[in-house]
Amino acid sequence: MNARPDLHPPAGTGPLIALSDVRAAYGRITVLHGVDLSAQPGQIVALLGPNGAGKTTTLRVAAGVHPVASGTVMVGGRDMTGARARDLARAGICLIPEGRGVFPNLSVRDNLLMMTFTGRSREEIEEIAYSRFPVLGQRPGQPAGTLSGGEQQMLALARGLATDPAVLLLDELSMGLAPLVVGRLYDQVAEIARDGVAVLIVEQFAAAVLGIADHAAVLVRGRIERAGPPDSLRTDLSALYLGSSV
Repeated sequence: MNARPDLHPPAGTGPLIALSDVRAAYGRITVLHGVDLSAQPGQIVALLGPNGAGKTTTLRVAAGVHPVASGTVMVGGRDMTGARARDLARAGICLIPEGRGVFPNLSVRDNLLMMTFTGRSREEIEEIAYSRFPVLGQRPGQPAGTLSGGEQQMLALARGLATDPAVLLLDELSMGLAPLVVGRLYDQVAEIARDGVAVLIVEQFAAAVLGIADHAAVLVRGRIERAGPPDSLRTDLSALYLGSSV
């Protein structure tokens, strides 16, 4: 799988997505207070923090689902601040929200068939999905709602990959899943990143993602309190989550 060529510069030439001094609010309540965050081609960035820190809002802003109060959102070097979600999706941004987002009453095949709006054929989409996640190829006629939680998450990822993303935004991939299943899913995410896709992962449980992350940031009360290589943050995570360092 190749990311969109117009949004896929060689690794090290600059971020595919960059949020700079981003502020966002719900009504009169500001939830993001000047967030700076970016991801380069092939890089996995983990956004960590306690509940209510603003992690999901950060992803929603990056995907154009939630408006920016101030600051900039750059995609592939272009200023896309204020762009609609569908325009950002066309530019290569793919958000897989918390809760997986599959259609439970539709079969695996029909969930994938819906992604033909991207311009890819059913055969091509199924080839991508079943080669990446062979278990889905064994159950094409099974209703998605009867799959295990891990298999539903695989289907959500397969649907996202059908859009040929340059940037993959993942919200709480591990939620409700056994650690072994989570490990397998994140192994797949690491493979996706190796194809040159920039990956931004929101996780509350740091241990689930730090093993594959290239960079990590800790968001506390709407502000990035620490950022750097994952190993440099491990010992301070408890204090940051509890707020003793802020």
